[in-house]
Amino acid sequence: MSLLRPKKYETLEELVRACQRQEGRAQTVLYERYKSRLLGSCLRYAKTRAEAEDIFQEAFVKVFRNLPELKEESAIDGWVKSIVIRTAINYYYRTTKAQETHISLDECNTDLESEEYVRIIDQININVLLEIIQQLPDGYRMVVNLHMIDGYPHTEIARMLDISEGTSRSQYMRGRNLLLKKLQEHGITQYENS
Repeated sequence: MSLLRPKKYETLEELVRACQRQEGRAQTVLYERYKSRLLGSCLRYAKTRAEAEDIFQEAFVKVFRNLPELKEESAIDGWVKSIVIRTAINYYYRTTKAQETHISLDECNTDLESEEYVRIIDQININVLLEIIQQLPDGYRMVVNLHMIDGYPHTEIARMLDISEGTSRSQYMRGRNLLLKKLQEHGITQYENS
């Protein structure tokens, strides 16, 4: 009795084409390829690991449903990441937007605008930073993740979240200031040169 070995795919394009033909093994390989990469992105947008896993699962249902429409197989990395992030945003709107916690402006308008604090964020351990970002109110967390971590410009964030560009910038600045304040509360007040 011989054991079935998983088929190896020579290129990413070959893997994508196999998934477009709905080959189960290829779909498993593709899913695992992105799970390790993008589950962390889901964690940044979710409140719990279980929510993050739900977001990732929902995103991959969309990936497999829409994969036949992907014309350029080599563009799959950005395409999948975009679906995962948009699914996280949609999840946020469905589950938490109505319950969004509001913070007084006094709480987040701390005077933390110096370059020193920008360098602190750039130098901090990513796991510590992500843990503290998770403590931000939902609206701030969304914009901080989209702009600071995922690199989206405010014009794109405004379009994705259906808010004005000014609101995106304002939420980002308030969220960033609150993040810096929380870093201070954790005793992180300076960066190390290395």
